[in-house]
Amino acid sequence: MTLGINTHSEDTMKLVNYMSEHYGIRLEKKLSLIEDRLRVVLKQKGFASIAEYFNYVINDNTGEEAKVLVTRLTTNYTYFMREEVHYKFLTETILPSLTKTLKDRDLRIWSAGCSSGEEPYTTAMTLDDHFGPDKKNWDTKILATDISPQVLAMATEAVYPADRLKNLNPSWIDRYFIKTGADHFMVNDKIRAEVIFRSFNLMSETLPFRKKFHVIFCRNVMIYFDKKTSEALVNRFCGALEVGGHLFIGLSESLTGADSRLKRVRPSIYEKLR
Repeated sequence: MTLGINTHSEDTMKLVNYMSEHYGIRLEKKLSLIEDRLRVVLKQKGFASIAEYFNYVINDNTGEEAKVLVTRLTTNYTYFMREEVHYKFLTETILPSLTKTLKDRDLRIWSAGCSSGEEPYTTAMTLDDHFGPDKKNWDTKILATDISPQVLAMATEAVYPADRLKNLNPSWIDRYFIKTGADHFMVNDKIRAEVIFRSFNLMSETLPFRKKFHVIFCRNVMIYFDKKTSEALVNRFCGALEVGGHLFIGLSESLTGADSRLKRVRPSIYEKLR
């Protein structure tokens, strides 16, 4: 079975257009990636072509196979303490300020597009390390959402190969992980209890959250979105942020024509002004 670009470009483009229309995800420059990743899927599921698999996806009334497709085409390798500069800003600038101003000590953080959990768990460890014994006096639960049931299952299980921990201080590995094999580690119960995982599609036009957030992480997610979709999402993020709250995006991302309520305070870090 061959999945060459020349032979199957029409079928592949149908899938690309579907992803753009339903999820705002732009993949027209990633045709080789699409076909490489689907080659394994077609073999596993016994489909003869991309067209046959695509028909299976769009005829699945549960929508679950579409979510699986999104995962297959967008999930990239990640790890703990990725883009460390963000956690430095969190501990050196945001948390000291909130410690002084947040009277009810209800700290609200959202990890949007959390993938397999490394980001929200890193954030939970950062908070635990920063607050120390005083953490018991704070509500620091982190909301972590993703559209993919597969990566959410991995995040809930919280078992990771050793290479995902490569950027962590060894003392953090001792404090926050349990070794489960020769080269795997599990996040301990204390940190796992700090993260609430939920399924959520960022393309939803409204955000169903009762309270606004002080910090939103949405890193290396919008690289897949077109400009219109990204701008609409950033607008919703602004509506979900407290005044003075911060939005983190990936270091390789930028918010061209960003919402006027946002001020860029560092590369990839934005503050809501009003």
